[in-house]
Amino acid sequence: MFDSVAALIAEHEALQVQLADPAVHADAARAKKLNRRYAELSQIQHAHEVWVQAQDDLAAARELAKEDEAFAEEVPALEERVVTTQEKLRRLLIPRDPDDGRDVIMEIKGGEGGEESALFAADLLRMYSYYAESRGWKVEVLDSTQSDMGGFKNVQVAIKSNATDPSQGVWASMKYEGGVHRVQRVPATESQGRIHTSTTGVLVFPEVDEPEEVEINQNDLKIDVFRSSGPGGQSVNTTDSAVRITHLPTGIVVSMQNEKSQIQNREAAMRVLRARILAKQQEEIDAAASDARKSQIRGMDRSERIRTYNFPENRIADHRTGYKAYNLDTVMNGALGPVIESCVQADEEARLAALGEGLG
Repeated sequence: MFDSVAALIAEHEALQVQLADPAVHADAARAKKLNRRYAELSQIQHAHEVWVQAQDDLAAARELAKEDEAFAEEVPALEERVVTTQEKLRRLLIPRDPDDGRDVIMEIKGGEGGEESALFAADLLRMYSYYAESRGWKVEVLDSTQSDMGGFKNVQVAIKSNATDPSQGVWASMKYEGGVHRVQRVPATESQGRIHTSTTGVLVFPEVDEPEEVEINQNDLKIDVFRSSGPGGQSVNTTDSAVRITHLPTGIVVSMQNEKSQIQNREAAMRVLRARILAKQQEEIDAAASDARKSQIRGMDRSERIRTYNFPENRIADHRTGYKAYNLDTVMNGALGPVIESCVQADEEARLAALGEGLG
C-alpha cells in the first residue's frame, strides 16, 4: 500500500542535499520552489513515519497479548491509531495544486446593484484584509476605482505570504474565493428600508514568482497611456500616468492608475498581466487534465454564484459546500477561516473519491 511513498521520500532526501548547497540559494526563485516542495514532502515523510510506527506498535501489542492479556486492552486503541494515521497519509498523497504555495492577485469588481454593489466590494476588501492580517499575510493595493459613495467599482490587490509550506500559501486558501458573491441587505441608498439583492465579482490569480516564469514578447503588447480618473470620471492627475496594457495573443487587458508615476503603473500592470496569463495557461492544462487532478469546487467559471451574505439574518452560506452559519458579522471582520476550510475539505473529499483506490 502507498507504493508511491518510497519515491517521494527519496525525492525529499535529494532535496535536502540540494538545499544544503549554498549555490542553490544564489537563485532565489529556484530556492523558493525547492523549499516549497521540500516542505510538502516533509509532511508526507513525517506522516509515513507515524503510520509505520503505529503499525509496529499494533503488531507488538498483538504479539505480547498472546502471553499477557493486559496488552490486549491496548489493541483497539492502536488499531484506531493505524486507521487515523493511514488516512492522514492518504490525504497528503492527493496530488496538490502546484500553485498552492504562490501569492495571489485578487480583483474585486462591482456587479449587479450599482452603488450598493460597489459598497459591498469595499466590504469584501476589508474582510479579506482582516483575514490576511490574521494569517500574517500582507495586502498591497495595486489599483482601484472608487464609486461616488466611497465603494469600489474595481479594486486589485496583491496578497503575499512568507510561508514555505504550500498548504499555508495564499493561493491554497484564496483560490476558492473566485466567483460571484451575493449580498442581501438594506442598502445605504434605500430610503424605504427594503432589502435588496446585489452581486460583486471576485477574480483570483496565482502571482508569478519571477518575471521570467511567464514569457511575454514585447511585440505582443499594446500599451496606451491616459490620465487617471476618480469618482464620477473627474481627472485626478494632470499627466498621462495611467497605463493600459493589452496582450494581443490572448486579448487580456490590464489598466492601472493608482500611482502618479507611469513607470510604477506599468510595473503593476505587468504583475497582473503575468498572473492572468499564468492562470489562462493553467486553465488550458486543467481542461486537458484528468478529473482526479482538478479541483472539484474551484472552477474558473467566473459567473458562478458561490456565496450569499444575508445581513438581516446574519447568515453566510457557501453554495458549493453547503456550509451555513449565523455569524456573518464576525466573518465580515475577518473570521473567514471556517468558510474556507469547508471548501478545502470538500475539495479534498471529492478528489480523494475521484482517485478511488489509486493511492492504495
